[in-house]
Amino acid sequence: MKKKKQWMLIGSICLSLMLVLVIAFAAPPAEGKAAKEIRIGVLQDLTGAFAPAGGLAEYRSSKLLIDTINKRGGILGEWKIIPFYADSQSSPDVAIREAERMITAHKVVAVTGFYSSALATPVAPLVEKYKTIMWNVGAISPKILKGRHQKYVFQPQVNSYKFDETVALIAHSYKELGFASPAEIKGAIFYEDGPYGTSTGAAIAAKMKKVGMPIVYNAGYAHDIMDLTPVILKLKAFGADVLFHVGYYPDIVLFLKQARELGLKWKALLGHGAGYADMPVIAGAVGKELVNYVFNIDPPASQYLDPKTLTPEVNEAIAVFKKGLLELYREKDPRTHYSMGYGNLWILLEKVLPLAIKKYGEVTPDTIRKAALEIDIPDGGTPMGYGAKFLPPDHEYAGYNERAFTAVFQYVDDKWEISWPLAIRTIKPVLPLPPGHVFAK
Repeated sequence: MKKKKQWMLIGSICLSLMLVLVIAFAAPPAEGKAAKEIRIGVLQDLTGAFAPAGGLAEYRSSKLLIDTINKRGGILGEWKIIPFYADSQSSPDVAIREAERMITAHKVVAVTGFYSSALATPVAPLVEKYKTIMWNVGAISPKILKGRHQKYVFQPQVNSYKFDETVALIAHSYKELGFASPAEIKGAIFYEDGPYGTSTGAAIAAKMKKVGMPIVYNAGYAHDIMDLTPVILKLKAFGADVLFHVGYYPDIVLFLKQARELGLKWKALLGHGAGYADMPVIAGAVGKELVNYVFNIDPPASQYLDPKTLTPEVNEAIAVFKKGLLELYREKDPRTHYSMGYGNLWILLEKVLPLAIKKYGEVTPDTIRKAALEIDIPDGGTPMGYGAKFLPPDHEYAGYNERAFTAVFQYVDDKWEISWPLAIRTIKPVLPLPPGHVFAK
């Protein structure tokens, strides 16, 4: 009888322990534990036309940064990032749908990504409506921000108005090009007719007028165009010396192939981000001889920055960036879209979120918004080389990083070199194209 009572007592204790464990695992996490998670959506073009042009690169480097932070214990060593990745498929409709799903179903506090302005522009007001942070790391059109006075949309990335420095390089190099002044250089502007192309084309035209460079051709074309023959024939007819092209990967490849077939010649070809950033891929499609000495303007790629101009924290972050991309993707010289996905997101994850936690004790869209408007990072304080100071909601470009800047690169013998501005130049630009080049005028 005594043994029976003992077994009953033991059974009762075991049952009680089991009930405690069941309740513990079935109940929602304690409030303190739940608060240590930060849900972030990463929306990029993993497939479609924009993927090879930059969407895939920005996704890879953003993921590298998130994984790196989580491996060391999360934000401030405590707050784990819970990422939700989605493919916008190079489609505005898909991007809008996926962004809304991230916000409503996954309850993210921020949606980051956005290689393409064609996708970022319509998503911005949607995210604003839900009072969720949009952190644009790649798209450059001013239309994303201009006149909208959005409170939750932030763009650490430079906008297209600073992509006019290609004109400054050409105007500065008029003697090398064989002219007596910039007024003798005949320039042509052609661009895809989406938000990215039209805004960049307008900035180039305004800069050309400012320096007194004549515009002999200025027109857009559909980004999915299948034949650029009419554009190329007009460029030939007007005898342009310098070409300013704004395009994505497919239309850049199409242009170079058809320009060779139709015998178009020029003294300099200057690209403006997007597809021109991935010159090795373009070279694989059209041949190395066609892309040698092409220019491109973009924010500086992190590996080209002078370590002496950067903080120790930033140099360490860039070292992790370079090592991770080499190990994961065999990227020995990652193009600038990798830097954008990593460096521009770094500002949010390593600067804004820690400030929000320390100052406000929680991570919500509103605490992120407050912290973002409060940070004041000088040049050299981010992996992009530039600093970070965001414009307030009453500004025409509310949410824009006024400290972002660009550099002009030239692709010389399979390697990018900085040719402008003079302060960070790594090579004297090759101008005009050397004799014997397939496009030499």
